[in-house]
Amino acid sequence: MMMGLLAFESNQGLWNSGYYSQLFGIGGVMVTVAILWLSTGYFGGIGAPFAPYFWPYLAQLPKKKERKRPVRVYMDGCFDLMHYGHANALRQAKLLGDQLVVGVVSDEEIVANKGPPVLSMEERLTLVSGLKWVDEVIPNAPYEITEEFMNTLFNKYNIDYIIHGDDPCLLPDGTDAYALAKKVGRYKQIKRTEGVSSTDIVGRILLTFKQKEAGSMEATTDANVAVNQNTGADTYDKVKSQLSNFLPTSRRIMQFSNGQLICTQAPLPGARVVYIDGAFDLFHAGHVEILRIARQLGDFLLVGVHDDQAIRDRRGYRPIMHLHERTLSVLACRYVDEVIIGAPWEVSRDMITTFNISLVVHGTVTEGSSVVGIDPYAVPKSMGIFQTITSPKPITTVSVATRIIDNHEAYKKRNLKKKASEDRYYTQKKFVSGD
Repeated sequence: MMMGLLAFESNQGLWNSGYYSQLFGIGGVMVTVAILWLSTGYFGGIGAPFAPYFWPYLAQLPKKKERKRPVRVYMDGCFDLMHYGHANALRQAKLLGDQLVVGVVSDEEIVANKGPPVLSMEERLTLVSGLKWVDEVIPNAPYEITEEFMNTLFNKYNIDYIIHGDDPCLLPDGTDAYALAKKVGRYKQIKRTEGVSSTDIVGRILLTFKQKEAGSMEATTDANVAVNQNTGADTYDKVKSQLSNFLPTSRRIMQFSNGQLICTQAPLPGARVVYIDGAFDLFHAGHVEILRIARQLGDFLLVGVHDDQAIRDRRGYRPIMHLHERTLSVLACRYVDEVIIGAPWEVSRDMITTFNISLVVHGTVTEGSSVVGIDPYAVPKSMGIFQTITSPKPITTVSVATRIIDNHEAYKKRNLKKKASEDRYYTQKKFVSGD
C-alpha cells in the first residue's frame, strides 16, 4: 500500500485505473457518492446542504507533492592564482545549497582593491568553470556587495544566500564588503582553508625564481634548501615564511576525490581509460583545457601527478606547490575521475595493465626539461596507444611565474599590503567548526 501511495504522489492522477481501485474502502465510497451527487444530481433527494460533510474525506486523499525550488547560493572572489584553498571554499559553499553560482571579480575591481591580477578574466573564468562544484559563473562581479548588485542576485539569479569565509574581507575604507548581506539575514559563513593563499604563492614564486634571461626562467635553489644554507636569522625567517603550511589529511583528499561521495568511483567494465600525467604546478587554465580534451577521448580520465623530487631531478628546481597541494588542485577539476599521487615518470607496461589504460596522451605545450633521458612514453608508443593532443592554450607554469617576476615591484607591494591583513587574521584566529 505504501509503495502505491508513493507512486501516486509522484506520477499519477486520481483517475488512473491503477490507483482508483485503492480508493474503495469506506472513505472511497463516500468520495464517489459526493462526486456523483455534486456533478450529476444523482442523489437529488439528499440535498446540497449535506455536501460539506463529505469534504473532510476529500482532504484525506494523498496530495501530489510540490517540488521545492533548489536552494541557490552565491560566492564571489578574484580567484587569481587558483589553488586548493579556493576549491575547498567553493566545495564548502556548495554544501550550503543545491546550486552554486560563482561571481568572478573584474580586473578593474581587483586593481582598485588589491593590486594587479596575475591571471586574465578569461583564464580565471576557465579555472572557476572547471571546478566540479560550480554550477554557474557570473563574470565581472563587483568586489563589494552593493545594494543594487545584491538585489540583482536575489531577483535575477534567485540567490538565497551569499557565502564568504570566516576571514574578514575589507574595502579600502575599512568597511565590511558583505555588510549589507549580513544586515538582511542572507549571509552564511564557511571556514577558511588554512595553509595557502594567493599572497603566499606569489611569495613562493618570488623566492624560487631569481630572474628571467633569454626568454627562460633561471631557477634558484628551492625554499627548503635555502633554509638549510642560510644561517642568518632574518634570512631564515623570510624564507621559512614562504614555505607551505598545508597539512594534508586523508579526509581532505577524500572530500576532493569525488564531490560528496564517500569514495572514488572505479571505471566501469569495458570503459575506455585515458591517462595523462604531469606536474600540474600552479594549476592554470592550460591545465583545465588539456584535461577537458583528454576526458573527451574516453570514458574515464586517470591523471598522474609527479612527485616533487622527480620534477626537480628533471627540471633543476622543485615545483612551487608541493605534491599534495597539486593533487588537490587536479582532483577538484570536473574532468578528472582519479589521480595517481606521485606517479612514475615513465609509463610502464605493468602500469598500463594495472589500470587498464586504453590511451596515453600528452599535450604539445610542456614545461622544459633540463635532463635528456629515456622517453617516458616509449612503452605506450610501442603498443600503439599513445596520442599527442594539441594544447589549446600556450600557458605554462613558468609563463605564469614570469608575469609576476616581470612586475616584481607591483606584486611585492601588493603582497606587503595583503600580508599585514593575513598576519592579523592568524594572530586573532579562533577555532571555527566546519570542514
